[in-house]
Amino acid sequence: MERVALVTGGGSGIGRASARALAGAGFTVVATGRHLDTLEETGGVAIRADVRDPHSVTELFAEIENRFGRLDVLFNNAGVNAPAVPLEDLDLDAWRAVIDTNLTGAFLCTQHAFRLMKQQEPRGGRIINNGSISAHVPRPLSAAYTASKHAVTGLTRSTSLDGRAYDIACGQIDIGNAATEFTERMRTTGALQPDGTTRVEPAVDVEDVARAVVYMATLPLEANVQFMTVMATKMPYIGRG
Repeated sequence: MERVALVTGGGSGIGRASARALAGAGFTVVATGRHLDTLEETGGVAIRADVRDPHSVTELFAEIENRFGRLDVLFNNAGVNAPAVPLEDLDLDAWRAVIDTNLTGAFLCTQHAFRLMKQQEPRGGRIINNGSISAHVPRPLSAAYTASKHAVTGLTRSTSLDGRAYDIACGQIDIGNAATEFTERMRTTGALQPDGTTRVEPAVDVEDVARAVVYMATLPLEANVQFMTVMATKMPYIGRG
């Protein structure tokens, strides 16, 4: 039976690496995002969609159902950040852009995945949420991103519980400093630390993150990685910096 995986934010970074790794593991992979040209560079089936837009998400899942008849894995990976400014100076539109993408986008995709996974035969599937180290602890000047990722953890727990009766597993991968364009600044010029200093931080190869996603995705539905943390060994996370 053909196994189908959907990766949001599939045009770059962790999404692209994970989409390619899932394809290598035998999945038919649908990569979605806002820019068709970068999705086509990822490979697989490229479908343009904006996870912030309910109508766009509806059309995305309708096309998946029409073309494949099922969905086995959803990787809710799409995410954005806001400018690193003092909390009181954060623009409301910037806040909303982060919440709409990181949280509401994951929720909308999860809703549609539930509907399809509950009715398909064989029933069930797996949802993997990209949580981030920021689902545990914040960086300075990151209220919007940190709040969105803490909320994703709540969505993961609720999805795992509500999906249990329908053979829908849900887990979360919390990633620290994957070497992508998203983390280029902290790997080159450095990132602001809680003590006010700026330090260059180590990173982990994005291919190692992708292999972890594949591990989670290929487990039988009787088993689930509820939470996994994949991080650069020497990044300032454990302990006080």
